[in-house]
Amino acid sequence: MTGIADFVYLPDTALEALDISPADMADAIEAAIAEKAAGRLHVAPKSAVLPGVGRYMMSTLAVGDAAALTVLKAVTVSPENPGLGLPAINGAILALDAQTGLLRAVMGANWVTAARTAGLSHVAARRLADPGSETIGFIGCGVQAQSHLRAFAGAFPIRRIRAFGRGAANRDALLEAARAMGLAAEAAASPDAALDGADIVVSSVTLDYSITPFLDAGLLKPGAFAAITDLAIPWLPETLGAFDTIVIDDREQEAASERKMVPPDRIAADLTELATGAAPLAFDPARRTAFAFRGIALGDFAAAALALDRAVPGG
Repeated sequence: MTGIADFVYLPDTALEALDISPADMADAIEAAIAEKAAGRLHVAPKSAVLPGVGRYMMSTLAVGDAAALTVLKAVTVSPENPGLGLPAINGAILALDAQTGLLRAVMGANWVTAARTAGLSHVAARRLADPGSETIGFIGCGVQAQSHLRAFAGAFPIRRIRAFGRGAANRDALLEAARAMGLAAEAAASPDAALDGADIVVSSVTLDYSITPFLDAGLLKPGAFAAITDLAIPWLPETLGAFDTIVIDDREQEAASERKMVPPDRIAADLTELATGAAPLAFDPARRTAFAFRGIALGDFAAAALALDRAVPGG
């Protein structure tokens, strides 16, 4: 590499074409967790700005010694975009050489955001969800629901899904995707109906604090696992005590965040503690478990590094 002109451009379409499996993504995240625990992956807490009109803007930064890579991601959630015929989430990723700072790649951020979010949930679910899970309840039916469907359908013996969402088009697309996998799929008449009897629940509503909470954790059956990708915005705060175990993605990041996802004294572990065994948690059929997360730089790093390695073998 001799200069900035040597970088590669990988739009979302190119990243999707790599056909990286959810299992490979989860494995890459677990490897990144091990690198972080060993002091070879350095991350900054996620930063976020809410400038109004429902917009949510965030960035992440991570530097990996083994991959010799620095990854920076900037993403904007724009709730008004679908009305304009645009994706609600858009952004970009810069991958730099960690030693020289030279630009190695510019990537689309949509695929990475979807794949790494489902990958983070996948890592937690490997340890906390019922290995025999057959039913998923979806609250929110957009991009994250689609990526979680693909991840969990490949990791558990899923037979059926129930989906509740405000947008009929997204809901119907999710149901059709599930049916294409050979799963039974139905629209839930209410949020409570989506939670009822579900082994796994995925909540992924729009990141908008003006939403009035409406999900009751007490309706989950014992042994249920909830992947909460939306900062717990739709969950009734007074019912979060129904979760016997709550895991988050990163303690340091959560402590630095002005608005907490869950009461700090309810946090049993973060993802690094869970994946390394520092917190020996496992599925318990008598306990309801939640993985609530903001998204961490480690996940973006793992996804971008894996994609770059697949797209440009040998560097």
